[in-house]
Amino acid sequence: MSSTVFERRLLTRDRGNGLLQKFWQIPWPFVLLLSALAAVGYVALYSAGNGPEAYAAKHALRFGFGLVLMLSVAVLDIRLIARFAWLGYALGLGLLVLVLLHGNVGKGAQRWIDIGPLQLQPSELMKILLSIALAAWFQRASWERVGNPLFLVPPAIMVLVPVGLILKQPNLGTGLITAMIGGAIFFAAGVRLWKFALILGGVGIAAPIAYDHLRDYQKARITTFLDPESDPLGAGYNIIQSKIALGSGGWWGKGFMQGTQGHLNFLPEKQTDFIFTMIAEEFGLVGALTVLGMLTLVVLFCYFVAFRCRHQFGRLLAIGLGTNIFLYVFVNIAMVTGSIPVGGVPLPLISHGGSAMLTTMLGFGVLMSVHVHRDAEFGPARE
Repeated sequence: MSSTVFERRLLTRDRGNGLLQKFWQIPWPFVLLLSALAAVGYVALYSAGNGPEAYAAKHALRFGFGLVLMLSVAVLDIRLIARFAWLGYALGLGLLVLVLLHGNVGKGAQRWIDIGPLQLQPSELMKILLSIALAAWFQRASWERVGNPLFLVPPAIMVLVPVGLILKQPNLGTGLITAMIGGAIFFAAGVRLWKFALILGGVGIAAPIAYDHLRDYQKARITTFLDPESDPLGAGYNIIQSKIALGSGGWWGKGFMQGTQGHLNFLPEKQTDFIFTMIAEEFGLVGALTVLGMLTLVVLFCYFVAFRCRHQFGRLLAIGLGTNIFLYVFVNIAMVTGSIPVGGVPLPLISHGGSAMLTTMLGFGVLMSVHVHRDAEFGPARE
């Protein structure tokens, strides 16, 4: 056997052993937690659809595909993900532009495009791609360089452009979440607090002007948030019915498939935005707090990965992905309880929806890649 052939076999074997080693480094308890949340979603969607055909079966199929996608991304070298950060960001912007030009219109918004059998919502994917691109920008920047305002202009534009395209759809909720993800990464990278204070002051000044440019249904959401009873059969209907369902569940709930608000169709969008209300009505406060506790563990794990990571790219990326999940959960729960205006944000791994499920699982795959490659070398800081 020639030495060249022998070396190739050794290289192939080493690569196989390395891939297997990465596979075992995947945080399997976390995978089990995600699977448990998807199972909760299956049960809730089974009830919402009065059987598996309407929502639950599709939910299980999407999670299965997403699980394969997540585990495949988890073993990718995190440096490879960083290398293609700018290409991914450009792809995300292209998809957002494509939505505005040729996207599907639904419920007054143009947010989806058809890619083969899949209907994709690029704004969901953009949040992950933006997190990767911002982490790549700040990965080796020194404290002094981050303090230079000129160094912050390009990443600020990187945030503002996709946010503007998302608001154009219009999708106010996702646009604000995307901006806040960018803000979280800026803060974790070491951007000074006084700069955030200036931005918040500017937002406060611009808020009345921005309100005048909102769509009528967006203004109605704000008005009914302040006083839902002002239009109980119109704009205030959703939140009033949600509160009734939440309160009627009591401690232990009415039982599986026994929720009256949901099954008598008083509860709107019970399979997507108001799925948590459906769970609270049928499984009570105990069931709702259990689900909320599981989601809290997911968010905490994201920040734990950031804390354990030794390189700046992984830390910032994990913070961006964790902030995305936190805002998903916070906005959805606050929305259905009447704490903030209704914004159309799904509950991760539980709500019905293909784009949200697949992009969420993709994000968890990237997070696991950070965890598996937490000791990777990225080189010295740039001065």
